[in-house]
Parts: sequence; structure tokens; C-alpha cells
Amino acid sequence: MDTSLTALAISCTLKPSPASSSSDLLARQLLDALAEHGVTGDLVRAVDLDIRPGVEKDMGDGDQWPALRQRVLDADILVFVTPTWMGQHSSVAQRVLERLDAELSETDEQGRPILFDKVAIAGVLGNEDGAHHISAILFQALNDIGYTIPAQTSVYWNGEAMQTVDYKDLDETPEAVSSAIATATRNAAHLARQLTAQAYPAE
Repeated sequence: MDTSLTALAISCTLKPSPASSSSDLLARQLLDALAEHGVTGDLVRAVDLDIRPGVEKDMGDGDQWPALRQRVLDADILVFVTPTWMGQHSSVAQRVLERLDAELSETDEQGRPILFDKVAIAGVLGNEDGAHHISAILFQALNDIGYTIPAQTSVYWNGEAMQTVDYKDLDETPEAVSSAIATATRNAAHLARQLTAQAYPAE
């Protein structure tokens, strides 16, 4: 049996490339940790793409979501990372969630939701409170469209309130974050591998 797995990390930073991004950093750390469990992955910075507003698979007129959507569908694990602004996930993250809403009506050849048998990890960063609130929003939305949420797969870092030090500015990754990354990726790879071996039943 092929036990190889793939992951796609979507960074929902508001900063277009090539600006440095804490969200990208955490996403890469999660991908690196997943690699230790036999998972190969890629990172996409959503703000660099022309993702049109809407809730359809293809909004036409140069919409770049369809190509990204295919990469989402091909991956066993989705790593969804967002910064915190005004206590909320970023507008880019909301745009991605809205486009994923189209998957509610998509089914596979067995009539199951097309995103069944896939798992998700959430990453949240910011210099303000809101990480638990945002993780709850992300996990509810992703679970609603078919993703399975493994145990303890929310990884977050909150900097000191009203200060200017970002996650990417730290000299080293805090032990609590490193531990959370290790747990999240280990559990995600384990569950994804189990679902690959034995999918959810159609009925």
C-alpha cells in the first residue's frame, strides 16, 4: 500500500510577495515538520493570486482560484495559516473560505462529499488575542465542507499586545509553539494515513 501523503499550505497573509511574512514562516515550519512523517508539501501565498470574490468553483474572467482549488483537492492535508487583525482572521483567509464553500455541493463517485478523507491543520499568528476564536471559525468551516480535524492541530502564537515584534522577528521558535507543531503534524499525518487506508463509508 502506498503510504505517501501530500500537503498544501495556504498562507493568508495580507502581504504580497516578496515581503517577509510570519504566516509563511509558520506554514513552512508546519510543512517541514510534516516532512518528518513522510508528507511532501507546497506553500501558496493566497494574496499573490487573483482569487475573485464569490462562492463558485470558477468565477471566470481571469479567476485563479480553479488552479488553486485543484491543488487543494489533490492534497491529503490542508495547512491553513492566517494572521490576526482586529481579533479576526484576515480578509484573505475569509476569501479562501468563501471559495471553499462551493465544495459543499461536490461529491465523489460514491456520492460522498469530495473533501472526505482529508484532514486540516490551522495556524494563527498575531500581536493580539483571538487565536482560539479564529481556530474555531477555521475548523468549523473546514469540517463543514468535509475535512476531518485531528486532535490538537491548532498551532498559534500571540505576541505581546500593542507591540511591534512579529513571529518572524523572534530569535528562535518558542518551545510551546515547537511542541504544538510537533503534535499537530504527527496527529495530522497519522489520521490522514488512516483515512487513506480506510475511507469513510458512502452509506
